[in-house]
Amino acid sequence: MAHKRTSMPLEFATGESLTADLVAIGMRFATKPSPKEPNIEDSLVAASIEGIVQDDYRVLSLLVDWFEVHFERVNADRLIKLVQSLKEKRVRAFWAALAQSKKQDWRFKRHQKLYAGPRLDLIETGTEFQIRKNGEDERFAQTVLRVPNKLLRHRLEDILSPSELANRNRSYHYRVLIGPSYRADMWAAIERNPVLTPTEIARFTYGSFPTAWEVKRDWVILHNKAQLSIVS
Repeated sequence: MAHKRTSMPLEFATGESLTADLVAIGMRFATKPSPKEPNIEDSLVAASIEGIVQDDYRVLSLLVDWFEVHFERVNADRLIKLVQSLKEKRVRAFWAALAQSKKQDWRFKRHQKLYAGPRLDLIETGTEFQIRKNGEDERFAQTVLRVPNKLLRHRLEDILSPSELANRNRSYHYRVLIGPSYRADMWAAIERNPVLTPTEIARFTYGSFPTAWEVKRDWVILHNKAQLSIVS
């Protein structure tokens, strides 16, 4: 059967499952990381839904800091496909605002257009009072989203550094090595489980079958060569 490429997870993680996934991608929570390494973009978007729709500002605070530290390793193409599928305006505005704060990275230019209306308030009630009292969060100044200062705490120590995360997360490791792409996630997937077929690799990483086939071929070439070197 031919591989039909998909771009969306069956469902976004929530609750304790989401918390474990966020630990696995480098956020510090008092729980163990998910034993099954989650897709990075799935986890980021799930966190934005949890933070904004469910008013979980602790998760949202960590998400903003995570993006500040690791935005260069985000697969921007995958991220925009996920966010474009969402109907919640504040979630779309949130990602547009983060993209606007990273104008120096051309990969996020399209993300700035995820929301094009008037500025939205992150919290649906009390924004004006909070801004008069504490001012506006400078990280979102001049973006499409108004966020009161002190609503989202800023603690970079709760985020693993790139070096720490690369040592703990195989997908992130390969994104550092060859760039934030489907190909990087495919290398990570086959390193975790060498018996995966190209179809399985493509399905697990949301990538295309031709790319998965190439990665599988190249992985076999390298590992056969390594085995021959050991024998000789």
